[in-house]
Amino acid sequence: MAGLLCGTKRKKQVSDLHEEGKNAINAPMLPTGTDIHPEDTLMEENAERIMLDPTSRENLKFKDLLKVLIDWINSELEEERIIVKDLEEDCYDGQVLQKLFEKLSGRKLNVAEVTQSEIGQKQKLQTVLEAVNELLRPHGWTIEWSVDSIHSKNLVAIVYLLVALAMHFQAPIRLPEHVSVQVVVVKKREGILQTALVTKELTSTTEMMLGRFERDAFDTLLDHAPDKLNVVKTSLITFVNKHLNKLNLEVTELETQFADGVYLVLLMGLLEDYFVPLYNFFLTPESFEQKVHNVAFAFELMQDGGLKKPKARPEDVVNLNLKSTLRVLYNLFTNYKNSE
Repeated sequence: MAGLLCGTKRKKQVSDLHEEGKNAINAPMLPTGTDIHPEDTLMEENAERIMLDPTSRENLKFKDLLKVLIDWINSELEEERIIVKDLEEDCYDGQVLQKLFEKLSGRKLNVAEVTQSEIGQKQKLQTVLEAVNELLRPHGWTIEWSVDSIHSKNLVAIVYLLVALAMHFQAPIRLPEHVSVQVVVVKKREGILQTALVTKELTSTTEMMLGRFERDAFDTLLDHAPDKLNVVKTSLITFVNKHLNKLNLEVTELETQFADGVYLVLLMGLLEDYFVPLYNFFLTPESFEQKVHNVAFAFELMQDGGLKKPKARPEDVVNLNLKSTLRVLYNLFTNYKNSE
């Protein structure tokens, strides 16, 4: 019995040594701390897998980006009673992506509501991603996602997709700038697994990201007819003062006096003829967060009044972005210019 156990132990040691040698050959220059999954060794020739490097997963800016995207999705899908907690686990089957795309685009997709099987999930993903790609490609987007990458819970592919949708539809959120992650690319060449560490840029500067949006009349106005800008500003100042004067308030500078959100909230109450309880907003905001709260609250009042969600971000209004402030006020002007 002792001899049998000893022989078994020796065989296991030899087997472990053989496995270690095979891993050393098949995974040259593998970044430290990265796991090669068993299915990677079964990859077909010339196949490729991409995995997020563990160190990037702990990157604070990347975590912030994930939180912003999750909060945005939950805000958009609140009426659907959908709550996303983890992008990998909640987005891979296509259900959340379907609902999000339909909400943003106003377009209903012809897919099954609930799909449990892998085949059904991939069919749904195929339909959703075809619609997304058809929308984004003409605007110069590089498609960094696929049915297989999303369904295999590739977090980088999922984030690329969500960032593209957020930017295209001008989501009222502020994406963290310069978020990059490192991914491990595993390829199979002549039966050998080869690995490389590649940096992926998920977001750039706010200015560059905003540059992807379709230009509107205010872009043209500021770029090509700055002389007419004062005419527009004067018209808007006359409009807002017509109502704010009822509270003995007066505006002389659009970009600065609406930046804390107070006048915007009060203006909405006047336009809709109701009193806004003071506990709903900060009458004398001191921090950036309090100002953002006020502007975001004013945006909610606009939607309650039947207006579309403003394409400007609350943060941009607070940061004295003139075009964002003009867009918000012009939207009010076009809807309430005949109000007394």
